[in-house]
Amino acid sequence: MAPRLWIMTTFSSANINPLHRQRVKGREIVVTEEPRLHLVWIHNRIFVKPLPRYLLSQAFWETFLEEGTNRAGYSQSNLCKAATGFLRTYRYLIQHESDFHIAQQDHLRLIPKDIDWPLFCRFTSELSHINDTVVSKRYCYGELRLTRLNLYAPLLLRKFHFEQVHGQYGDFFGRLYGPILFIFAVVSTILNSMQVALAAGQLEASHWEAVWHVSRYFSIVSLVAAAIISSWFILLWLWIFLDEWIYTVRRKLAKKREAQINL
Repeated sequence: MAPRLWIMTTFSSANINPLHRQRVKGREIVVTEEPRLHLVWIHNRIFVKPLPRYLLSQAFWETFLEEGTNRAGYSQSNLCKAATGFLRTYRYLIQHESDFHIAQQDHLRLIPKDIDWPLFCRFTSELSHINDTVVSKRYCYGELRLTRLNLYAPLLLRKFHFEQVHGQYGDFFGRLYGPILFIFAVVSTILNSMQVALAAGQLEASHWEAVWHVSRYFSIVSLVAAAIISSWFILLWLWIFLDEWIYTVRRKLAKKREAQINL
């Protein structure tokens, strides 16, 4: 999905909130060992892969990530770009000493326990020189929303979802209650208004003109209000959707122009 991530996010690789900001936003930091879930978030959770000790070893980089092809047939250059991009994310995740202490908490252990703050600062200072041209396409972007990944997964991955987070049927159907209740309320309002309008005709024949006028106008106002509210929600969704797409396309074109200028 990496070449198509520009569809799902409008931000750059710097869009990574430090660990203390994740707490401020009310997100729970969930440890994962799957690189594809690194910096993927949903609602009040964000998945973070711990920094492996071997990526802090220069000997490992020289031995396993040098140019060429390994036994499994993977390009070492691609592996090096993926590892470099992953390593760079920690420059943004840990920007303050408070972030460093959060990362070393016992229930997280995002970085090895024997590394101190001054040593980590010296290490991450070198990562500031890494640009997007030397990392994999995934790490040209920062945090990714899981709901959008799941939305585009059937088109890009030929799968029902990127990552299934609802293990129970109740959780899955619980997401549908809100939209279903909203549609039900709108339809009920329209039907009740139509019923009132039809019943008002009988009142006219019974010489209840005052009640007839009130019922007639109330039914019309209810129908118009239901139409306005429904149209407002639809137009709001379309506006947000189109605004994000326009911004995304502009950013994409701007990056292409910058690349051409640099060449």
